[in-house]
Amino acid sequence: MNHLELEQEIGKMARAMMTRNSLIGKDLIADLRERLSVESVAALMIVSIERLIWSDCESVIWSLTYLIPADVMEEIRRITALIVCQRLMGKGFVLGKDFSIDAVGRLLLSETAQTAVVLA
Repeated sequence: MNHLELEQEIGKMARAMMTRNSLIGKDLIADLRERLSVESVAALMIVSIERLIWSDCESVIWSLTYLIPADVMEEIRRITALIVCQRLMGKGFVLGKDFSIDAVGRLLLSETAQTAVVLA
C-alpha cells in the first residue's frame, strides 16, 4: 500500500468512526483485514483515532467500545504499551521499578511515571 492509499484508508476509517455506524466500520475493517496484517490494521486504527480524538472524542470512545475487534484492540494495546515504555525510558524511568507490564499486557505505572505519561 502506497502513501496515498494509506492516507485514503485512514480518512475512510476516521469518517466511518464519526458515523458511529458499526456496519460501515466493520465492513471497512473486514476489507483491511483481507489486505493487511493485524498489526497493520491496528496501526491504521491508531492513526485514525489520533486524527479524530481532538475533534470528536465521543466517536473515538464509541469506536473503542463497539467497533474495533478484540484481536485488533489487543494489538493496539501492545503497540501503545511499547510506545509508552519507550517514552518513559527516554525520560529516565526504569522498567521494573517505575513501570512494568503485567501478564495480560496492561501497563502498570508508579505515581511519578503516571504523572509523566499524563503530562506527555
